Amino acid sequence: MKKSLIVTTLVILVFSFSFAQVTITNTQNYNTAEQMLLANEINESGEPFAEALGYNLEDLDPAVLNVPDDISYTLGIENYEYSRYQLGTIISRSGMGLHMMWAPMISKMASMEPEGFDGSFTMAPNGFKEDDELMKNIMHFSMLTNQAPPGNPWPQFADFISGDPRLPLQIDADKFAWEDFTTLRWDRTKMDKTLNPAAMGQSLMKQYLWAQDMLSAFHNSADEGIDADGVISPDLPDSPHFDPNNDVFYGGDGLDGFIGHILTAEAINKIVFLTKKLAFDGTSLGMIDLMNYDPRNGIKYFPHKIRIAEGKVHPMLPPKVSSMTVTDARSDLFDQSSLLWGTLSFTNMMDPNNSSSSAHLAYKEVFDGDPFPAAMSQTGMPGPFDLMKGTSKAIFQNLLAMHYNRKYHTFVDEASLMDGMVKQGSDVSTKNIGYVLVALKQFTEEFDGTPLQGAALKVVKRQADFLLKKLRNGHGGVKARYSLMRNGKDMVENVMAQAAAVRGLYAAYLATNRQRFLIGANIAYDYLIANYFVSDEDAFRTELNNDRAVYTPAVFAIIAGALREAALVGGYSDAPAIYTRFFKKIANKMQLSEGAPSGEFGNDSEGAPSGEFGNDSDGDGIPFIPEQPDNLPPVFASEAVYEFSSTPSGGTSRSGRINGIAGLRNFPNPFNPSTTIAFSLSEAVQVSLKVYNITGQVVAELTSDALAAGEHQFTFDGSNLSSGVYFYRLQAGAKTIVKKINLIK
Repeated sequence: MKKSLIVTTLVILVFSFSFAQVTITNTQNYNTAEQMLLANEINESGEPFAEALGYNLEDLDPAVLNVPDDISYTLGIENYEYSRYQLGTIISRSGMGLHMMWAPMISKMASMEPEGFDGSFTMAPNGFKEDDELMKNIMHFSMLTNQAPPGNPWPQFADFISGDPRLPLQIDADKFAWEDFTTLRWDRTKMDKTLNPAAMGQSLMKQYLWAQDMLSAFHNSADEGIDADGVISPDLPDSPHFDPNNDVFYGGDGLDGFIGHILTAEAINKIVFLTKKLAFDGTSLGMIDLMNYDPRNGIKYFPHKIRIAEGKVHPMLPPKVSSMTVTDARSDLFDQSSLLWGTLSFTNMMDPNNSSSSAHLAYKEVFDGDPFPAAMSQTGMPGPFDLMKGTSKAIFQNLLAMHYNRKYHTFVDEASLMDGMVKQGSDVSTKNIGYVLVALKQFTEEFDGTPLQGAALKVVKRQADFLLKKLRNGHGGVKARYSLMRNGKDMVENVMAQAAAVRGLYAAYLATNRQRFLIGANIAYDYLIANYFVSDEDAFRTELNNDRAVYTPAVFAIIAGALREAALVGGYSDAPAIYTRFFKKIANKMQLSEGAPSGEFGNDSEGAPSGEFGNDSDGDGIPFIPEQPDNLPPVFASEAVYEFSSTPSGGTSRSGRINGIAGLRNFPNPFNPSTTIAFSLSEAVQVSLKVYNITGQVVAELTSDALAAGEHQFTFDGSNLSSGVYFYRLQAGAKTIVKKINLIK
């Protein structure tokens, strides 16, 4: 993106005033998969989005609201920070999952320790080696990063499906931030101790997004960043082991490095646990052989819900799993896509053959044998890279074997095994289609040059075509669900489906370079803005013609992803401003507290910062967590509602939609010798499409007919024309659009 995009978005970023209020209606039911999906989408709509728009992140100060402007602050500070708070809350503070003390790799290493190891790191023998082994690993990470660990965290390798986030203890404002996390623990009796692949997969994806950022550079003892160049290293020469004397440490700074190592260790243990313990053959849980897995020889998949029973093993140690029971044996499409998204991302980070950037040169030092094992291609033994890539392959194979309906060329939401045979459901939801396309787009990249890439590209094309043919209403709107048994009857629209279609179609375009998917995504985006976005109130309707919008973390997340991709892939210069306005209006009310003092300092009597913690001195409407009146952590509300008083902004030119014309694009541009002009009509209308040269002379008339509702394409051939600037003029009824094209020979 060019910096000129910033100017465009700033011009249209005019905030309106409204008396309508966002009302929080639920803070009690934290859904891990939804909240982590939100964390992932706003992470990508944070610093990476701001940088893609041309902003310099060095210009941002978290304590100075909306400087240098609203867009840069919302993207570069608020999105990134709220995303970071989410993950820190769920995997180190809340306790809502299985403790790392009992993680598979910790248990394996503990079993290999000699007699007398018990108590060697905890100073108190208790009959268990696991607590000492965990402490040994944490102290090693501390040495590698020059960072002291926090007090009383709850690092976890497997996340529960849901819980009540209301903190049962009053926060210790003097110690909670790093010294002691104890008062941030949630009530364990109010947790649903169920393992769910979507919860584990979405948190895995967020662990990746944070770890890859934090471990992408080195630093010295003064916490000054050092870019990796393939030569400088924290390790001894010709050795994977740490050099204590060269003043180079892992991570962009000490805190980043330490947290990055913890997140990576959690992620590895999560996937080891998943593949060793949670693979289901329709009868019992067990392991999946990643090296030799072929679903034709017997399917093993990760079921929707596994109930955990825990038992106390020692008064001073966290509870340990005593039994696991499959309570919902379905294979769920969003579950599998969520896991695939995370394992593919870690595959990219751990790839020993990737030297494409300074960041990947830094990752090579992390996965060279110390602190984490190297790849099998280097050692002959499977390492984390092989674990992540093998799991990705197995999930993809199961998606094709269980969820892909070869008759209709679409993935179905649910599948199960009956007597070893696959039984597919008949429902197809647009949300699930959108995110399976997102995951498969990344699969094609990580399996580049293999037969699996070709198989993935084939189903991406067919799935995206199914979305375009079966789930659209003819005017750009997208239905939320389609039933194969009922030929799509009783379908309804909503904002989540519309935004998910935008998200998925842009992913399909990036994977395949098929212009029809780009056009389809643009048309869907036009419809999203024209029919759901209420410009005067800076908010989206969640259902057509319904003045009461109901927002959940998932709804906000999917809209965020759609707006970001519309800007970055579709080229919509209004999308960052729309997103910023929406975020300010809705997200800053749904975010319940701040997890770090981002400007939350008190002021003295003259208004100057006093250096003491205070309640929301940066004016963003979100209190610092010790000041949160209801003792709620830094997560999003589970639900909020908004009552509209205005109509949608349909028909405004900012979205590229003028009444019944949508998705007007030409491709390629510049062109030689021909270009295709495409658009969609919401109703039958008389259309004129002419091409002019720079002097205003007509050089081609492409149509002057009455056209039916739907999509249309016309080719302009400039073979007999000279290079230069031309214009095409589309007139449909009383509406006219003029656009510039460039012929370059």
